[in-house]
Amino acid sequence: MATLDDIAQELGISKGTVSKALNGAKDVSKKMQQAVLEKAVELGYTRQIRSSAAPRLAVFVINMEYLKPENFGYDIIVGFRKAAEPAGYQVEVIPLTRQMQQDYRYDAYMMMSNYCGALFLGMSLLDPWIKEFETCKTPTVLYDNHISCNPNVTNIGVDITEGIELAVDYLRSLGHSRIGYLSSALEAYVYQQRYQTFIRVMTSLGLTADESVMGNSYHVNTCLSQHLPRLLDNGCTAIICSHDMLAHSTMFHLRELGLRIPEDISILGHDDIPLCRFTIPPLTTIRQNRPALGKSAFYALSCQLNSVPLSTHLLHAELILRSSCGPVPKEQAAIRTRSE
Repeated sequence: MATLDDIAQELGISKGTVSKALNGAKDVSKKMQQAVLEKAVELGYTRQIRSSAAPRLAVFVINMEYLKPENFGYDIIVGFRKAAEPAGYQVEVIPLTRQMQQDYRYDAYMMMSNYCGALFLGMSLLDPWIKEFETCKTPTVLYDNHISCNPNVTNIGVDITEGIELAVDYLRSLGHSRIGYLSSALEAYVYQQRYQTFIRVMTSLGLTADESVMGNSYHVNTCLSQHLPRLLDNGCTAIICSHDMLAHSTMFHLRELGLRIPEDISILGHDDIPLCRFTIPPLTTIRQNRPALGKSAFYALSCQLNSVPLSTHLLHAELILRSSCGPVPKEQAAIRTRSE
């Protein structure tokens, strides 16, 4: 195990300067502090935790609301804390910014802040630290992202393939064969996977899965003004949306167009946020059990902290049936019967 002397010798500075830098002393320049932190990480230095101090875990949140009970991230964090704090850990929630990621290397930030592990919520493929997770040495859990070949990183989430299969099978049981898919931009790993899984599942069933029945955009307005009309023109009688807010906006727009849900078209979402019970009509969706996700995140992180290199930890998907999906419209059913 590396020591303060090892770090000092490598950098040609005093042991005292190394100690000050690791503890964030104000009389050590930011440049020197960064050099010390990065050398400490490189050498595998581990800070000793006082026996009287609870080990600290970080929950980093970006691109996700989490402060209120109705926010998606709220229940995940509560579930994580309910598992971590009785086990003797101190949990701190940190709003993560791009600037923070640009100012600090991930491992260096964790060492500087004396965190022994972290859970990440809401990371996109464009975030600077995503690349660092490929080689990081800090025990790390990523929600709805995937990093392979690093034993220090565990990926958690809900089984995407199972969720899409449940949704498509349910719509087919109602007579739908022309099923569309609307998605947010594919810069998030989870949206990429849902999009690609929809194509794979539909293709395996001999159903259409191409640009005539699919669309994605960063802007909801683009999905509604450009992609949705194309799906309707191409005969979609049901649409799966990549997340519940997009499904809610889609239903609102369809009603403005004079279409009835589910009599004219069925809509199905992802995630089961609290709003789903109050949409008009209440939204059928694929549930993510958020408290269980939080607990499983701590389970995965505790495996890492105990030298168990868990790769991926998935929860089962669950389809929540409400009122936004119904049988295929009679005229479409008649057309389908004639074609068969």
